[in-house]
This record gives sequence, structure tokens and C-alpha cells, in this order.
Amino acid sequence: MSEYIVSARKYRPDSFEELIGQDTIAKTLKNSILRGKLAHAYLFCGPRGVGKTSTARIFAKTINCAHPNEQMEPCGECESCISFQEGRSYCIHELDAASNNGVEDIKALMDQVQIPPQVGKYSVYIIDEVHMLSTQAFNAFLKTLEEPPAHAIFILATTEKHKILPTILSRCQTYDFNRISISDIVRNLRSIATRENITIDDESLHVIAQKADGAMRDALTIFDQTVAFCGTDVKVADVMKNLNVLDYEYSFSLVDAFLSKDYATALLKFDEVLSKGFNALHFVAALSAHLRDLAVSKAAGAASLLELPESLRLRYQEQAGRCSLQFLYDALSITTACETGYKAAVNPRLHIEFALMRLAFLGGVPAQPAAASAPAPAAPAPAVPAPRAEGSSSQKNRENAHQTPSAPVAAPAAPTPAAPASAAEPEENRRAYPQVHSDEVSSGTAAKSEEPKAEESPKPRKRAVKTGASLSLDALMQEQQENAARPEEQAQAPAELPSDEILTAKWQELAGQYADKPRLASTLSNATLEMAEEEGRKVATALVMNVSQKQWIEERLLHELEGRFQKLCGSPRVALRIGVVPDTEKKEVLYTNAEKAQYLMSQNGDIKNLITDLGLDIK
Repeated sequence: MSEYIVSARKYRPDSFEELIGQDTIAKTLKNSILRGKLAHAYLFCGPRGVGKTSTARIFAKTINCAHPNEQMEPCGECESCISFQEGRSYCIHELDAASNNGVEDIKALMDQVQIPPQVGKYSVYIIDEVHMLSTQAFNAFLKTLEEPPAHAIFILATTEKHKILPTILSRCQTYDFNRISISDIVRNLRSIATRENITIDDESLHVIAQKADGAMRDALTIFDQTVAFCGTDVKVADVMKNLNVLDYEYSFSLVDAFLSKDYATALLKFDEVLSKGFNALHFVAALSAHLRDLAVSKAAGAASLLELPESLRLRYQEQAGRCSLQFLYDALSITTACETGYKAAVNPRLHIEFALMRLAFLGGVPAQPAAASAPAPAAPAPAVPAPRAEGSSSQKNRENAHQTPSAPVAAPAAPTPAAPASAAEPEENRRAYPQVHSDEVSSGTAAKSEEPKAEESPKPRKRAVKTGASLSLDALMQEQQENAARPEEQAQAPAELPSDEILTAKWQELAGQYADKPRLASTLSNATLEMAEEEGRKVATALVMNVSQKQWIEERLLHELEGRFQKLCGSPRVALRIGVVPDTEKKEVLYTNAEKAQYLMSQNGDIKNLITDLGLDIK
């Protein structure tokens, strides 16, 4: 049985050409060797498993190679290259700063630096995990690092650059290594699988690459683990089972359930995920990532942001085509909020289940199945005050007034006790049934209609126009009520629209009807009315202070307010709308004492004289 070597060691890069994902750093180092401009200290920093130590070894091997090629790659045949490959090189030294982090270790290194190399031009000292050195060791290392012997080159490697003293950083050329992309990891794993005669699909390689999180060493370790579990024929289902990764199918089926408003299926899928031992928070994170990929799939030019195999790309595009962008935006808002509040939730499972139900109800609560639903109750009547059961007394008086023994006159048919006519009522209905309101009864004006008028021929009434301050509200109301008390005239011509003054007064009266709701009464009384005439109607727009008040009134109270307002104004041809007060110029805010003093002086001459007489300094 041959000795087994893990892939991370067996396929470790041996030249700059084999380095993966660090092309810029490799090119810079090769150019510095080609031009003979080598620094005495380098700092390689970046995440774990991205090739920092491997790059340091390749660099040390190349600068000591006797016959590098034109691309500045080591030849692998000279004594320096052979001794390096066999692990007996005396010109390349590696030190683990995690276990040699004291002052004594640095002093021993400083003594060793003075010895020139036996083979090659340079003695290269690779110090790994250099951030583990103590402060005293760093300070002891400063002088040697700043002015080393001509044959000494230091390469420091670390994953935590912020822990290194600034005095050390200023003496080194710093190279920041990047995480390796998923496509580069998949390409390298595919090459290794081909060499090892292992059959593996692209989806499995992408799962391994995503699990590695940008570290090639981690990817090779996971690859070895997967091969040990699956053998030479690797399937994506086995990879997910071995690595305890949530299957893509759960996310696809969940989004399908959300689109069909099937919250029961979503809850069952979540229960299935928990029964398999997956972390609930990881489940929400996977769902958020899936929604993000769907949103990216809808964008035409964002395909490069999807690091997925081609088969999965097509599935994402198909499902994204059935999702609206607004749905994905709202769904991401719910899932991210669920992740944020998960740790603070008293019942974490209920917290996630509630989020799943909200996702299923994004487009509204679905209707219940017909078999399980009961007959729907009749829609409630609009909240409009009903008229008196037996009709108003003024109506009866008018009917009696038109009935005389000598010449009986047919009175207009009495209206049925129903809700007042709305603004949408047909015009002929409004003409046939004159409106009679309780205001006429309370004010006593309806008694005037009891006088017999059967012998008088109806004549067109000329309305006197009053101007100036003599036009009182009482006179306007009396004139309006007299017009409403003549059904013959109303039958011939439509009633006149209420004036702006009447609408304003009746609006305040309407606000008083909500005295039991102080906040609403205050909102209505403080609203500004704007009047307009549209298609034979009087339209009053009440301007409230903000959009929230406008939306609340329109959604819950507008119909009731309009009905009451029409009744108070005595006309169904009054429409009510809600608006928002337009923004005006901001008032100047006084901040400093000098500004406040100047304002007081401008408003009150006595204060100005007092300040002048006392010689006060207002600055």
C-alpha cells in the first residue's frame, strides 16, 4: 500500500504559473526578480489557504535558481532547486512564529542571519504567523529587519495584518492576497479530479467551492473528504449529505409555495429541514441567498454575479421569470429582518414560521377553499346616519300644505326611509325627491312651508346677490333652506350648490360631531378647505397636515365623512376629498443668543431702548 498524501500537499503550487487566483502578485514578484530589484523584507497578508506560504517558497526557490527560464520560473534541475525539493536546502529557512514568539527566538534568528548561504545567492527567512510575535520580540527584530545583511531576505506571512506593529509594516513591501473565486476553485478541482480518475459533476464542484469560502486549501480538504465518502463516482446529493449543506430544492420549492400562497407547504418544508438537523438560522440565510440569486437572474446584465453551474442558472432564470421584482424585494426585506431578530426572539421557531407566512401572504391573504368556507356575510352598509323612521315633520307639513278642500293638489311622493342619496346617484332621482334635513326642523324654518301655496303659480325665483360684510351666514342658510322647501321649483331646475361660506361652516360643525374622538376632531377642525366645481358638483378638498393622516382618513373614514357632510350641507351634490397641505418655506430658526436678541429687539422697541441705554453686548 503506497503512502497517501493529501491533495493540499500533493498538488501544492511549485511555480508562479501554478499559483491560482493571485496573478497580479505573481507578475509583480517575477518582474522584481527579472529587473534585479529585490527588497530585503516582504509582508504577505490575506485569508487562510490562499497561497501566502506557497508564494513565499516559490519566490525563495526562484531567486536562488541558477538557470531560471524566460518567464522567471525555477528550472528544477540545479542544486538549489533539487535541495529545496528534497527538503535539505540551507538557504531557505522557515520559522513558525506561533511557537517561537519570544525574544530569545528572535535573538537566535539574528545570529543565524549573519551566516552567508552555502548554495545560491540569498538566505531567505520565511516567518509564518508573524502576528503571534510578542511586542518585545517585534522590537528586538526591528533593527535587523531594517538593515539586514545583503544576502538576507525576510518574508513575513500573516492572516491578521492589523496585529502587526506599524514600525514593522513600514519596513516591508506589503502584498495583499485575495480570496480565490469559485470559478478558479472549480477549475482547479476539475483538473485534480481528472488526474485522479474521479467522476464528479459541476454542481458538486460548486458546492465544494462555496463551502471552501475562497480558500483553496479548504477546498482540497473538502474534496478529499467527499471522495472518501462517495468513492470515485461523486453525486451532488451525496456531497450535500456529507457536507451537511441544505439542498437547492428546498429553496426552489419554498418560493413556489410562496407564489401560490401555500403557507402550509412552506411550514412543512421548514419542519422537514429542522428534522434533518439543520440550523434554523442557516435555513433563513440560505433562503435569503436564493432570493438574492433570483433578483440577480432578473437583471439582464448581472449574470456574472451568479457563481453557479449552467444547469442551475437555467432553473434560476425560469423561476425568476415567474416572480415580480417587487415580490423579491419585499421577500428579501422579510428574510433579512428575520435573520436580524432571530437571536432576540423568545420563540425562534415561531419567529421563522411567522416570516414564512408573511412571505406566503405578500400578495394578500389567499381565499379559503370552497369546501371549507362558510357563506360570506353580507357586506355592511356604509356608515352613514340613517334618517328618522317616520320621516321628518317638515315633510308632512309640506304635504298637508299642498292639500286644500277646493283644489286638491297631488303632493310629491314621500321618500322611503333610506340613506341619503350619494353623489353617485342618478340626476333624475335627485330631482324627483327633494332633500329634507333635520336642520330645517331644529331651526324652525320648516314651519314656514305650512302656508298654503296651492293658488300661487310657480314663478322663477330671482336670487338676490349680496356683497360686502352685510352677507351673514344666517341669511345664507335661511335662503338655502327656503330654496330646499320649494319642491315645485326643484322639480323644474336643479338646486343651487352650497356656497363656500356654508361649506366652511358646516365643516366645522362636522368636526364637532366627533367630539368623543379628540384627535380626529382636532385633525378635521385644523384642516383647510379648498373649494372647486366639477361637473355640476361642489368639491371640497380638506388639506390635512401629512400623508399618514390622508391615507388613514381615505381608507377608513372618507365615506362616512362625505355622507355626513352632504347631510349637513343639505345637498347630495357635494363631494369630499382629502389632500395634504403643501410644503411651505421653512421658518427661520434662531439658534444663537445674538439672533434671539436681535429678534426681540425687532419685535419690541422697549427692549431695544433698554439694551441701548444699558450698553449691553448682545454678541
